[in-house]
Amino acid sequence: MIPALDSDQENFSGFLEILQQLVREPSVVGTEDSFFRVLRRELEEVDVKVERHIGVLVAQGREPDSLVLSAHIDRHGLLCTGPNEFQYAAFIAGNRGELTGDSVSEQTIELIANRFTGQRVQAHLPYTGTYLGQGVISNSFLCPKRSNLIFEINGLEFLQPGSPVSFLDRLHVNETHLSAQLDNVLSVALIIHLFRRGFQGTALFTAQEEAGRSWRYALAWFQREGITTRRLLVLDTSPYPTLEAAGAQELVLRKKDATSAFDPGFTSEIEAASRRLGLTYSYKDEWIETENLTRLEPMSLGRTELGRLAAATAGSINGTTLQIPTTGYHTANETASIDSVRAAISLLSAYVI
Repeated sequence: MIPALDSDQENFSGFLEILQQLVREPSVVGTEDSFFRVLRRELEEVDVKVERHIGVLVAQGREPDSLVLSAHIDRHGLLCTGPNEFQYAAFIAGNRGELTGDSVSEQTIELIANRFTGQRVQAHLPYTGTYLGQGVISNSFLCPKRSNLIFEINGLEFLQPGSPVSFLDRLHVNETHLSAQLDNVLSVALIIHLFRRGFQGTALFTAQEEAGRSWRYALAWFQREGITTRRLLVLDTSPYPTLEAAGAQELVLRKKDATSAFDPGFTSEIEAASRRLGLTYSYKDEWIETENLTRLEPMSLGRTELGRLAAATAGSINGTTLQIPTTGYHTANETASIDSVRAAISLLSAYVI
């Protein structure tokens, strides 16, 4: 239950209402159609132009060139792949060609294998999102032959192959933190909230980021419109191992990922805006490089949507990232501090025209 907020917190309360609603809507990677329709209805309530293309929904205000925001809408879940057999949706065979071993998801798959026992899940039709039933994960393990997580679920034995299964998700809020499957519905809610407050730029909502494909959908739209930009701001969450590590900064910036360097000018602009507003920040790539000095197994810098776009276009489409630090990455209990979310709202509100 969302606690009562003071009158000066009304802005944040409005954001929480959006997030609470969206968290309940399934959007399993690869089967995002029903969420796209929910998102479109939300955006059509404000004065923006909305267009749906393959893998991306685009919303544009009256000043579309002022700033381009991007957030992926897909969330991790399962896919029925055979009789009472379920696999991690992002890593099913059809997606393996997009994964090269240096993404954070791939490097953490063994660590998260045992996190899901007892997790309630719900199944729905892949296109309409119609509810089909609920079950409980009784076991999960990494199959070395298929390089994927295999799940056993009690209660969904009747499902046919191709049926998506999402984690039964609700938003939980206390005085200091909020939790749910935040990656990346948190960023989607931030953008909708920004449009409601008067943002007149462009926002891209992309599918299949967790499968490494969202950048292709974004690129196709940029090419269709003949647009190049170095002011693309990609919003996401950023995983940390402990609450203390996540709480060391309110916002997470990046200068690069494993694929490409980000635009230094726009990155410096976001850093300067953070300082001007008195917000604390750190650079995730620098944090990872420092951590790797003492680790036996180095962490990856990650392969992001922005890095892939920059690499594929030789930098003609580039920008920077703004991330909210979290713990419990890729679970239904991913947790972010309210201070970090407020900081992101504060920074993004500076771009409301």
